[in-house]
Amino acid sequence: MKKKIKKHHLIALCLLCLTGALCWLTGVQFLSMRKTDTFYPSPGLSAQTKLSDYFSQLADSPGDTAVYCFKGEEEGGNLLILGGTHPNEPAGFITAVLLLENITVSRGKIFIIPQANLSGFTHDDPFEGNPQKFSLETPGGRRWFRFGSRLTNPTHQWPDPTLFTNAAGQALSGTEVRNLNRSYPGKEKGHLTEQIAFGIMELIKKEEIDLSLDLHEAAPEYPVVNAIVFHENSAELAAIASMELQMEDIDIRMEASPPSLRGLSHREWGDHTSSMAILLETANVSHGRLKGKPSEALIVEGKDPNYVKASKLGMLFVPYSEDGIPLKERVARHLAAVNALVSGLRELNPDHAIHIGNFPPAQTVNKRGIGLYLHPPK
Repeated sequence: MKKKIKKHHLIALCLLCLTGALCWLTGVQFLSMRKTDTFYPSPGLSAQTKLSDYFSQLADSPGDTAVYCFKGEEEGGNLLILGGTHPNEPAGFITAVLLLENITVSRGKIFIIPQANLSGFTHDDPFEGNPQKFSLETPGGRRWFRFGSRLTNPTHQWPDPTLFTNAAGQALSGTEVRNLNRSYPGKEKGHLTEQIAFGIMELIKKEEIDLSLDLHEAAPEYPVVNAIVFHENSAELAAIASMELQMEDIDIRMEASPPSLRGLSHREWGDHTSSMAILLETANVSHGRLKGKPSEALIVEGKDPNYVKASKLGMLFVPYSEDGIPLKERVARHLAAVNALVSGLRELNPDHAIHIGNFPPAQTVNKRGIGLYLHPPK
């Protein structure tokens, strides 16, 4: 009997050790998401600041994030480019990084925030099974980037209420309290996510931003996809950019921002500042509900047989084939749209023109890959 008990104890001890090892390994992997991504700004960078320079309450908080400024010698317009509002929509984030690492500005000023919700990059979505990072090959080696969550990390903002009424007065599901793109115009003394939104609003006001762009992705089955979503104050600019993109054989929808849908960047920026406000959407299968097994390949290559079937059944709002919709195509689409909007701003308001050098060409990115324009890792 004693021998049997000892055998059971040994088995229990082995299982306990195995459980402890698995917990340690997964804990290390999860905490690795708190290691910051490394960027290599181009020599054209004028200044690197933080969002807390515009709203001091964010200082030393998980919501404080880097702001990069490119200033031309000649006065002109001011542009804000936001990536990483939703860290699980990588095309917006990577587009901002490409611009950060390449452009120069001869006229006007450009502000780039590649990781608008920095907290969202420190964790991933529960029950989704998403990879914690993905990589892109550059001529000098492989670069790794975090693939985060749509929402602020709950360890940074807790608990979620049953019902969230945002600063614009609209009632939403409680988890949306951690969604940056439902939290505008933000609150000075609100939750962390509302404070991030408030800080971005302060930047737009203090820097007198003429054009504000929020770069996103959506599932192919979502109707507002491959789209320019515009506030009414930027309708003419959106139309000019759309026509330019159509001439480049880039099919893009124009979607007016619904006045009844509150808390979103393109709505509240346009309502509360003088900036022309636009949100851009590309089609990302790793963001969709019809996808198969999540993986790094799905994020980068955008291939999924479920979406091939869904396309044949007429369930999608964008064309989809076995070639998929790779990240390089989605980033190229964002680059083309940003370029068209900057060009349209020059046409509409020559006094507020912005001149950009070393802009990564959308066609080349789509053909030869994103890594060609990424700084090699150090």
